[in-house]
Amino acid sequence: MLFSLRMSNSPPLPQLAQSQSSLERGLGLKEAVALNMIEIVGIGPFVVSSLVIKAMGGPQALIAWLAGALLATLDGFVWSELGAAMPKAGGTYVFLREAYGPGRWGRLMSFLFVWQTFVQAPLSVASASIGFARYAGYLHPLTLWQAKTISGSLVIFLVILLYRKITTIGKISVLLWVGVVGTMLWLIWGGIRHFDPKLAFNFPPGAFHLSSLWFAGLGAAMINTVYSYWGYYNICHLGGEIRNPEKNIPRGIFLSILGITVLYLAMQTSLLGVIPWREAQNTPFIASLFVERLYGSGAAHFVTWMVLWIAMASVFSLLLGYSRVPYSAALDGNFFPVFAKVHPTKHFPHISLLILGALAFLFSIILKLETAIAGILAMRLIVQFIGQAVGVMLLRRRLGSEGLPFKMWLYPVPAVLTMLGWAWLFWQTGPARKWGLLEIALGATAFLIRAREMREWPFAPESGESSAARPA
Repeated sequence: MLFSLRMSNSPPLPQLAQSQSSLERGLGLKEAVALNMIEIVGIGPFVVSSLVIKAMGGPQALIAWLAGALLATLDGFVWSELGAAMPKAGGTYVFLREAYGPGRWGRLMSFLFVWQTFVQAPLSVASASIGFARYAGYLHPLTLWQAKTISGSLVIFLVILLYRKITTIGKISVLLWVGVVGTMLWLIWGGIRHFDPKLAFNFPPGAFHLSSLWFAGLGAAMINTVYSYWGYYNICHLGGEIRNPEKNIPRGIFLSILGITVLYLAMQTSLLGVIPWREAQNTPFIASLFVERLYGSGAAHFVTWMVLWIAMASVFSLLLGYSRVPYSAALDGNFFPVFAKVHPTKHFPHISLLILGALAFLFSIILKLETAIAGILAMRLIVQFIGQAVGVMLLRRRLGSEGLPFKMWLYPVPAVLTMLGWAWLFWQTGPARKWGLLEIALGATAFLIRAREMREWPFAPESGESSAARPA
């Protein structure tokens, strides 16, 4: 089996692997991969492809897709090691709390993540729903308010769809995954049959002149490609509902990244082999134009509906995963208790789902897509992604690697490289950087105010040994 050489047969760390007993472990590897892949794809590659081509200035845009895949793979080692050791609902919340120590800095880091979740999670859902409405414009021109109505209605519809047991959710995810992969394979097959290599690799002069301007273009392009790859970690947020998590979480992560990388590179190459890049960089409906050139307007309308299916699937997976984060924090006593409530018969955190869905609805009707994408990266990279890469090294230093169900290859190289990659990408977000830093500052202030009122660290002595500590 994949990755079996690097997985020990030891169980997860005893204290870390305790699962929330009120949640049902009803998701296997198949459902885990499906949930990851439908979140990864979403509307991203269909609405940002033209932006990536424009930023890179030609077919060398494929480099940005490769670089995004490399960064996702490196980061996948961090998520896999932490997710296999701590398979609980909440994912990053649990990882940061345990890695930095739940009695001290782990309280701050995990609080900051939940604080950010109430902005960036609805922002992520909103970006997908806004992209859904934008792409629907190919079928019929939409006014601004018509587009906002569509994006907001999509969020409401999917909250209703998610209001059910996790085993049913798993079956729905597989159905959505079939539509996602089927659509991409159709586009790739059409491109293979009509592929023109001279068109696909018509590089402009200086396409590979590695100047500061070239790297600036790569950074702008990677903001969009990384946005399109994100989601490979979604099953970590559902850790308390994954069967055999110490094996299925790492396998689900890497199988998702591998599958999506192959599909993305094949699809982007196919598009460039049919539509001249100078034209492709200026069209917001690149997949529909591609199919229209090959098979006519009827087929183009059909593929547009399938792209909308993919966008819907992404919002479905996003809302599902993020709804478990406030739930985990509330169980831990580090967030409002109401979020710990589980539906009495369907056994899922329904209050968390409803509130995040309401915020996503609000964002979907007030924001623009480009603003949402830059904001998502700026708000998440420091606390969540860089924070976890540092955290996995802190956890290893404190506890060692013995008993870890999955150990990253060539440790600590993947963790160090992913930190450098995320730091560089954070800088490339430009003006959005200040909003990301401001949110961290506001979150830290809120944490200190709450800690002072509750007489908790740093205004009280540390409240006991880390829950991650091993028994003697």
